[in-house]
Order: sequence, then C-alpha cells, then structure tokens
Amino acid sequence: MATYKFTVVIEPDEKGFHAFVPVLPGCHTFGATMDETRANIVEAMELHIESLLDDGENVPTAV
Repeated sequence: MATYKFTVVIEPDEKGFHAFVPVLPGCHTFGATMDETRANIVEAMELHIESLLDDGENVPTAV
C-alpha cells in the first residue's frame, strides 16, 4: 500500500477531542484523550482511504 501524508486537525471539545482530515471529507473521529484521538484518526484515515480505493476513486494528495 502507498504511504500518504495528510494534515490532521485535533481540537478539544466538551467530551475530550475531535479530529478530522480536511482533504478527506467525512473523515472525523473523537477520543477521550489525545492519544486515543490520534489512534482513532489513524484508523479512520486507513478505512477512508481503503473505501476510496475500493470504489475506484482517487486519494487526494494535498498535505
């Protein structure tokens, strides 16, 4: 599998942290701690990219 680099935004929210990837619309996650949120967004990105590839779509290359 290819290696991709994306900007991830992690913001505090009322229950912990919210993370999203601006170039992957719909790729969001939450976590109670920063470490949990980081792990969750990695998994969310992997699943999002897998879905794009399965659907024959291009994976964005913007960083």
